[in-house]
Amino acid sequence: MRKQKKGFRKTKKVFLLVIVVLLISVGVFAYRWKNGDVNKTSVIVNTISTFEKIIQFLPIEQDTKKEVETIDKLVKAVFEKDGVERRYFLMLQNNMELRPGGGFLGQYAVVKVKDGELTSLFIEDANLLDQRISAKVRPPYPFTKMMQIKKWKFRDSNFSADFPTNIEKAEYFYRLSGGNSKFDGVISVNASILNNALEITGPINLGGYGTYTSEDAVLKLEEFVEKKYLFDETLDTQNRKSVMKKLAPVVADKLLQPENFKKTVDLALNELRNKNVMINFEDQSIQQMIREVKWGGVVDTTWDGDYLMLVDANLGALKSDYYMKRDVDYDVDLTLEKPTATLRYTYTHTAKFGDWRTSDYHSYLRMYVPKGSNLLERHMVSYPNIQEEFGKTYFGFIVHTLINRQTKAVIKYELPETVNKDDYKLYIQKQSGVGNVPVKVHVKSANGEYNQELVLKKDVKLIFNK
Repeated sequence: MRKQKKGFRKTKKVFLLVIVVLLISVGVFAYRWKNGDVNKTSVIVNTISTFEKIIQFLPIEQDTKKEVETIDKLVKAVFEKDGVERRYFLMLQNNMELRPGGGFLGQYAVVKVKDGELTSLFIEDANLLDQRISAKVRPPYPFTKMMQIKKWKFRDSNFSADFPTNIEKAEYFYRLSGGNSKFDGVISVNASILNNALEITGPINLGGYGTYTSEDAVLKLEEFVEKKYLFDETLDTQNRKSVMKKLAPVVADKLLQPENFKKTVDLALNELRNKNVMINFEDQSIQQMIREVKWGGVVDTTWDGDYLMLVDANLGALKSDYYMKRDVDYDVDLTLEKPTATLRYTYTHTAKFGDWRTSDYHSYLRMYVPKGSNLLERHMVSYPNIQEEFGKTYFGFIVHTLINRQTKAVIKYELPETVNKDDYKLYIQKQSGVGNVPVKVHVKSANGEYNQELVLKKDVKLIFNK
């Protein structure tokens, strides 16, 4: 019995580490987790706190210092020793099946922490939660049009580009299933984090579970937990995620090796910046810091210049986003009577053939632009669904891309008068889970022509005339 309890405590500590890894996107500290160390939680908190103080005196960009300060605040909040048990909700998303909020919401977890210790961890498939929902909630238009879905449920709740909106909807469905939706924090995590983490750790061999590398880890996991269960109904689906219980602590241990400190720090910040991890806390002082460093996945409603956000929803294309590449060319002509923008959005399907997880690509694209924009032309997209949301106009289109082919969508529209020709500026927000997207911007104005090329890894503001 004593050996069993010791094993349980070890498992709790491993799970606590994994949760910390998720909370701060696989860590910002060089601390090895070993049995027998004294007061591990205090070491973690104090290490990050000390790092936060030291970094203020280093020649590092102010934005990065603010990010580290925010991480310090987050970790202290999670590990606070005040006798209060706190609950956190994790949305585990597979961005190989891209959805507006990051990826298909296949699993979720409810975590309870008290005095810096994990007191409870519950992980469940989203479809099991959905089986407990009897209410009939009408789904958004594209689900009925493209997938013939008649009831909206938890697994499809992250249909907004705005993370707080998705949280509200996910909590609503969680309540409908009979759960208590009062959480101290909500975190979404995309599957591609695993591939990125393995770039640091190198290949990991799990014996009978196979070897996982940065090139194929998500694909192999998908095959392990999905393929054989699709074709053999006699298998126990409750145990299909067992590979993750073996893989997670091994990855965590390697990431926290002292020699990996800098790489792990960079990984953590990059995953938060590019929205592979998004965070929302009930504590408003913490949430304000999250908003300031742009880790909250919020669609901006305050920008007064030109604006662009492209939001895809993979509806009925299986896990094909692994093979999808996107390129953006954005041209703006400010010399016309009304400033006019032309977007060329190229989808490239790199798969050579279809199989159990790959098909022709079917997306519902929402293109968020300044409120009052007027659509002029469209090519290679469907008839538009034009709506307003978040103080923006959006054009909604259905887009198809065949396997091993390209679709070159072209959308031309007039910008509203709120876009200042003499002081033109552009804000491009990135969709969670979409990966890195090459972007070319060309602006033609009375003062000349301007070109900017970049890779959209995070939200970007471009100022062309000063």
